[in-house]
Amino acid sequence: MRSPFRFQLLSFAFCLLAFALLNGCWFNPNVQGKGEGYLQGEWQQDSVPNQKRLLEYSLHHLKFSCDSFFIQINSFSKVNNSADTCLHSDHWSEYIKGTYRQRNDTLFIKGQFCNPDYSLKEDAGCLRIGMYEEAFKVKKQTDSVIEFASTSNVIPISARLVKRTTCNPKPL
Repeated sequence: MRSPFRFQLLSFAFCLLAFALLNGCWFNPNVQGKGEGYLQGEWQQDSVPNQKRLLEYSLHHLKFSCDSFFIQINSFSKVNNSADTCLHSDHWSEYIKGTYRQRNDTLFIKGQFCNPDYSLKEDAGCLRIGMYEEAFKVKKQTDSVIEFASTSNVIPISARLVKRTTCNPKPL
């Protein structure tokens, strides 16, 4: 005669096996994703609203290649509000690389601060290091102008297309 415990154990094992098969781990593809076709290329922000009246502002240069991005943030300041020697000039640049995905009208980017040659920043040295995550509401104005409205900044990035590229997925 079968014991109720053994039947429960077999039932549990069957359910666990079914769950593992349906929700099991999948290997990541060995090539990068295609990303969004309309974003592929280089985009430049030339100015911000009321730029001459602002004490500080940043201009962005964005590159999208398949599901990857590279951003150069050029910051300008008329005041020195930091003891950091890196910020004593009126202009500095920061660089970020990573991947992105889009859901509906929101672009999610996740990356790390890096050097201009795409290598990761190892030490604090100057400016920010580590992870960078941001979400943007994307509003396509024309085929060559897109507005990226950050969820954490009040000044939107209105960028014009500088160079159109196509995605050629590369091996990871």
